[in-house]
Amino acid sequence: MTDTTVSRPPAERATLWLRRRLGRAVVLSYAVALVLPAPGLWLRRPHTLPFGGPAHPTLHTTSLLLSLVLFSAGLQVPVRALGRLLRRPKAVLAGLVLHLAIPLLIVPFVAFLLRRTPDTDGGSGLLSAMILIVAMPVAAGATVWTGKGDGDQPTMVGLVLASTLLSPLTTPLLLATLAPLLSGGYAHTLVATGHSAGTGFALTTVVLPCALGLACALVLPPRWLTRLLGTVVPLAVVGSLVLTYVNASGALGSFLDRPRPLLFAAALAMAALVCLLSFALGQAAARLLRLDAPVASSLTLACGMNNSSASAVLITTSLPDKPHLLLPVLAYGLLQKTAANRVVTRLRHGAAGAAPG
Repeated sequence: MTDTTVSRPPAERATLWLRRRLGRAVVLSYAVALVLPAPGLWLRRPHTLPFGGPAHPTLHTTSLLLSLVLFSAGLQVPVRALGRLLRRPKAVLAGLVLHLAIPLLIVPFVAFLLRRTPDTDGGSGLLSAMILIVAMPVAAGATVWTGKGDGDQPTMVGLVLASTLLSPLTTPLLLATLAPLLSGGYAHTLVATGHSAGTGFALTTVVLPCALGLACALVLPPRWLTRLLGTVVPLAVVGSLVLTYVNASGALGSFLDRPRPLLFAAALAMAALVCLLSFALGQAAARLLRLDAPVASSLTLACGMNNSSASAVLITTSLPDKPHLLLPVLAYGLLQKTAANRVVTRLRHGAAGAAPG
């Protein structure tokens, strides 16, 4: 038997190799950020370009990397799978409703717990970060976990696309609804962030790259699409790791300058609680709807996996003077992958147990 990977282009083989080790690569990105944060801190800052006339446009590296990742995600959408959603829209509609409802259920509970802590602002800083996480669309990476667990790919693709395309409306709505839970200037900042997200960030950095990738997948001839995928996908995988490193540099760099163990513990505990509740509510909803196992798995993953990279970029641009707020974002990014692996493992074991002996 011949190894099919031998005939693949070098870039594709390298991408497959890196994807199999993506979890370890993410941890390595965190470690590099801890040891060598300076390049990441430089990339995190906006840079004024030397051309463009008197306006001198500003380049945000994090926004550019996020756009690349989402363009790649749109480019890899299985277009044929989208047609099947019209025949079974119940799971997608339920997922969208849950995507909006879960933050409204979880965040007030977390706010109540944080007010019991000795933090002077009642935990409003950490709570702002968590609100920005749960208000983001479903993570494009959820489609990868769906494939690993033999979940229902059309349902997951529909949820990723629908939540992404609706994010200019849903993100400002959620931020404005949850802002009264915050104290001090955080409430005003969150509302202002919602306005900028709806009019600029979500549209130009999230929706347009994803829509452009989807359009290319729809209209390009197969030969051209294959070539484009061979170039964009490896770049996007590397770009996602660089984005992880940049975000980690901002959070861990500030933590090293001013070590605050209690803040670190609180960020980790809060991210774990929100992640656990999101997955649990998604699983409970799937049972109430009596969905079959693959669709239920996709719905559960969609409820728990938010685009933490987008929230990190939004924090970087809207709250540049508070890099410590990236701590719960980094924690959530790791925890949601751990929880997704658990959901996938359960589905596999269930399928193996149901198979005839």
